[in-house]
Amino acid sequence: MPFSRYNGVFEPADLELLQRVFNQLCYERRLAQKDREQREDLATQIIREFNSGTTDEADLLQAFSRRHRRA
Repeated sequence: MPFSRYNGVFEPADLELLQRVFNQLCYERRLAQKDREQREDLATQIIREFNSGTTDEADLLQAFSRRHRRA
């Protein structure tokens, strides 16, 4: 029986969405595999945003693209 994503366990569709968002943002930010710390920070931020209620792929991409431009 699957647990709720709010308990820290994600459905397969959620994981696929999170992976696509992560991959796209890594590509946009040119984060290579060797940029481990930055990639881990990004993954944490994406999951945190997803858990706070932003569950649409386009909305997640837009939120992080906007944040990155401000930085």
